[in-house]
Amino acid sequence: MNNYEQKRILISRPDRVGDVVLSTPIPRELKKTFPTSFVAVLVRSYTKDIFLNNPFVDEVIIADEFLSGSKKDFLKWVREIRKFKFTHALMLLPNERINYLLFFAGIRKRVGVGHKLFQLITGVISVSRNKYIPLRHEADYCMDLARNMGVENPDISPKIYLSDEEKVKLAEKRKLLLGEKKYLIGIHSTSGNSAPNWTPDYYADLIKLLVNNNELQIVCTDQNVPEIILNTSGVKIPEEVLSIREFGIFDLLISASTGPMHVCAALGIKTISIFCPLTACSPKLWGPLGNESIVVMPEENYCQTKCPGDPKICTFSGEGGISHAKVYEAVMKLLYQ
Repeated sequence: MNNYEQKRILISRPDRVGDVVLSTPIPRELKKTFPTSFVAVLVRSYTKDIFLNNPFVDEVIIADEFLSGSKKDFLKWVREIRKFKFTHALMLLPNERINYLLFFAGIRKRVGVGHKLFQLITGVISVSRNKYIPLRHEADYCMDLARNMGVENPDISPKIYLSDEEKVKLAEKRKLLLGEKKYLIGIHSTSGNSAPNWTPDYYADLIKLLVNNNELQIVCTDQNVPEIILNTSGVKIPEEVLSIREFGIFDLLISASTGPMHVCAALGIKTISIFCPLTACSPKLWGPLGNESIVVMPEENYCQTKCPGDPKICTFSGEGGISHAKVYEAVMKLLYQ
């Protein structure tokens, strides 16, 4: 390809909220390196708002219909993607159907993660994670695909961009929820079984501790609020589930390693997150980036003596785990020091 030909780049990330948030630095860094490039993202509908108003993204393509469509729709999508005349594709999640779509759409340089057979036979350039040695952040591993194109010394901090109009609306929503209190604290008690987490009753007990501080208004942000939290005095439940961008109303979010944690980090909201030290769950790999944050973990020997063998069912309970006092201390530190 001629060095002066415009680079037209498609970033494919049909994944969960947190993973998509961690891909937001890539368009920015590509535009820094290639200012005249055209950059598009291919995502699912429920994550599209992560890229809303992003000044470095020229087009958002929704993948839901394609991923759930029949074989007869395949050629229609090939024609649609061909219209963009993409020169490069960065595939952050191996997906066989998308792999063949981008191959038949004629995208000459396709870079992906992994060593799947369908990648091999379609000539995908593979970027290896070398079994996560050395351990780096997921956002940094994702940026390796952009490095393959020539991006150097990138900033891997994620960012979600709110418009001035949105900021005004969020300020109004915040005022309604905050009332006479000083700080609005979000509690996200569920994690979709994607990470070790407290049980709902632990979060309910934390709420009881937090509401004793007259300056704190607690809001539960879960889509399906656990009954024990619904019945906990002092916590507010929004009339409608907060959208991704509405997490911008908070001063601080308390959660496990979840999508909302990454959303808040990208919005510049403070976070307190409970984490497991095991490599697959480590804050070195999945911790919040770009915001003021505190990661709370169990004591050093806890995992050797109390680990259930599956981090997804760990609740950090018992001696040496993550106590309410540890999290409350972190709240006081972030808000008052």
